[in-house]
Amino acid sequence: MPVSDPQSDHVSEIDAALLDAELFLKYKAADKAIKRLRTALEHNSRSIPLRERLREICATHKLTEEAARQCLALASLYIEREDFDSAHDRLLEAKQLDNRINIASGLEAIRRARRPDLKPEPGPEASFSQRHFTLAGDLSAVSVFDAIQVLENARLTGTLVLNGQAQEGQVLFNDGRIVDAESGGESAEVGFRRVVEITSGTFEFQKTPQQFPVKIQALSNTNLILDTLRLLDEEKQ
Repeated sequence: MPVSDPQSDHVSEIDAALLDAELFLKYKAADKAIKRLRTALEHNSRSIPLRERLREICATHKLTEEAARQCLALASLYIEREDFDSAHDRLLEAKQLDNRINIASGLEAIRRARRPDLKPEPGPEASFSQRHFTLAGDLSAVSVFDAIQVLENARLTGTLVLNGQAQEGQVLFNDGRIVDAESGGESAEVGFRRVVEITSGTFEFQKTPQQFPVKIQALSNTNLILDTLRLLDEEKQ
């Protein structure tokens, strides 16, 4: 009596789901294709082919929230496999599909994976230099990416000051968009690269009535951050 190979059964289940989805799509039944892929994911949650196909179908049929969720899940899987370029693409796509979505955890995961030497280290209890500020926090608990996301969503203009244990820096915002940065004697894109290296200490944001000259030209804050993380990785090579 032939013995069933669990690994072969697992692969066959994924292939069968993908084939069924294509047949449903052929007959204009996208909702059934999506349901079939979701059912298969209940038993194969780490399958990249299933999630990629579900992402594609949802994006094509304007189901942006589901497509964005699949992008985030895929980014995590790609990071685990150290496929940072694919993770980069999926995080960027998630933000483009749904600007409200928070991708800070994914950005932090890429930073830690690309540069483990930048892992946040808990320090002494945080103290802040000013009493009146719009936003403040401890970088070992709240990453700079989280802070940037909040400022972007609130469309705030002002200065985000980072007081790190080894270095300091600041990022300038116009209506939530990063337009300049300074750290370690560098400014603009290079300055922002130094800012991203600050993972311990505190941050404070102060609103300003006037906007700043634009010295960083990027399609979006997400593009800037992802490109910066890639450059940080290349610097280490």
